[in-house]
Amino acid sequence: MSRIALVDCNNFYASCERLFRPDLRGRPLVVLSNNDGCVVARSPEAKALGVGMAVPAWQVRELLRRHDMAVFSSNYSLYADISERVMITLESLAPRVEIYSIDEAFLPLPEFLPGGESHEQLARRICERVKQWTGIQVSVGMAGTRTLAKLATVAAKRYVATQGVVVLEDPSRTQRLLQLMPVEEVWGVGRRLAPQLQRLGIKTAWELSRRSPRAMGRRFSVNLERTIRELNGEACLDMETAPSPRQQVLCSRSFSHRVTDYAALREAVCHYAVRAAEKLREQQQLARRVTVFIRTGAYQSDERHYANSATAPIERPSSDSRALSHQAARLFDSLWRDGFRYAKAGVVLTDLSSVHCCQHGLFDALSSQPHQPGLMRALDDLNRGGRHQVWFGSEGIVRDWRMRREHLSPAYTTRWDEIPRVG
Repeated sequence: MSRIALVDCNNFYASCERLFRPDLRGRPLVVLSNNDGCVVARSPEAKALGVGMAVPAWQVRELLRRHDMAVFSSNYSLYADISERVMITLESLAPRVEIYSIDEAFLPLPEFLPGGESHEQLARRICERVKQWTGIQVSVGMAGTRTLAKLATVAAKRYVATQGVVVLEDPSRTQRLLQLMPVEEVWGVGRRLAPQLQRLGIKTAWELSRRSPRAMGRRFSVNLERTIRELNGEACLDMETAPSPRQQVLCSRSFSHRVTDYAALREAVCHYAVRAAEKLREQQQLARRVTVFIRTGAYQSDERHYANSATAPIERPSSDSRALSHQAARLFDSLWRDGFRYAKAGVVLTDLSSVHCCQHGLFDALSSQPHQPGLMRALDDLNRGGRHQVWFGSEGIVRDWRMRREHLSPAYTTRWDEIPRVG
């Protein structure tokens, strides 16, 4: 019987921040979201002190100060680079790696491993090698299905006695784990469905697994039917190594302060269009439609409110930053209203297609818009690693509208001038 391993990086954002800061080991640490708004990651010490997930930073400011917690703004360049190193390490240990998120990956494994190695031995070797090669500690759950592997990983992270590894091969051990796990911990249940199941007397993963898959599927959804089958060892979920293509690309930020200037807000919209175009090129897609939205704050009762959006096609499918930012700027001009204090803006690219599947019309005006893939590749190479050394004039220079990141750590692994110095 084949096996599925799920490798999950422990407290990933917090662990990345500690990699080059040994002085932070043992000290409570939190990572904040965009504009330093909410807590998005916590070290075990911060969790033990009662810092909740997704709570606004201002609500726990006194708690952070009282316990001298280290506070960091989200450093996405650092996290993405460390994640890539973890995934490359996993590729040296398994024939196939299915990246599920920035800090998780599934490893489909054969029933019999080379050299007579057991699955538990491999799981522990994974933990050791990832720690040695990247400095990141991981937990590994292994079972016959992805849903069970997910639960095994939860147990590997939760129970110290497991030493970060739980392999479900014995049916009795699988049953004990299902009886211990609350139903909301089951992959595919979630917060919305869990209360409905609890009202039916289903409070644990084991109780869910005892229900009829077909009956529960008719009552709720085919996804829940598959989940129940997976809990019983029947593999129903599959993933491709590459993520499925996105249906849209969004780039949006709340501003660090209210923006009232036309030129500043226009710069922000053009910058978001350029960033969205970069994302589009990363996944080798083209967009046919651009949407721009702007809005004021939603909760200030003493301010005038305004929110609006506009959408328009572009003449030919493109991922060229110039074409997309030009269209975004035109849409913004139609939306702008003077006298408001704007809190957020964004650009959405939709009607996407693969660069390999785009068919132009016979009489399309191919030269009417810029489209130079070589130029865009050169631009991406120069800006790789989050440095953004080259940009368009329409994006502005001062950019006093950009998001607040007062606690940003260095890009230790992607910028030459921020490489750690020893001695």
